[in-house]
Amino acid sequence: MRIFAATLIAATLAASAALAAPVSEITVEIGPELAKKAPELGERELDDLRGDLKRTVERELERAGQISPQGGRLDLVITDARPNRPTMQQMARKPGLSYQSFSIGGAAVTGTYSAPGGAGTPVAYSWYENDIREAWWRGTWGDANRAFDRFASKFAKGETLAVK
Repeated sequence: MRIFAATLIAATLAASAALAAPVSEITVEIGPELAKKAPELGERELDDLRGDLKRTVERELERAGQISPQGGRLDLVITDARPNRPTMQQMARKPGLSYQSFSIGGAAVTGTYSAPGGAGTPVAYSWYENDIREAWWRGTWGDANRAFDRFASKFAKGETLAVK
């Protein structure tokens, strides 16, 4: 039993160490299902989300000392994002909407970390608010940005982000 526990701990640490390896390049794309929502949400909004995720991950990796020219590559895809408030595009298309309207939001991210040697490790993370009382004070993409913050923090710490 002790050997099994030691092996399990070693395997977990090895997986975490693989994800905690330095990164030299980060790419962020919009997934096909979310891209289909571009006419409703607004193309600019999705571009802003891509930039927000990239900046957030870069910031957390820099804090953790994980940015390196010899590092691996992190390719991310935003597969889902739900705004807390109507986007400008939504309000333009539906005059009855107001920025005072609010709902619960969040986001889902998948991707692959490719080590410098070429070994790929899939990553996935999603977080959605479940309490409407927490949404009334947030901006348009408040919960989505919170999901990005949580993903970036976990990735920078080397926590294994299991594919669901």
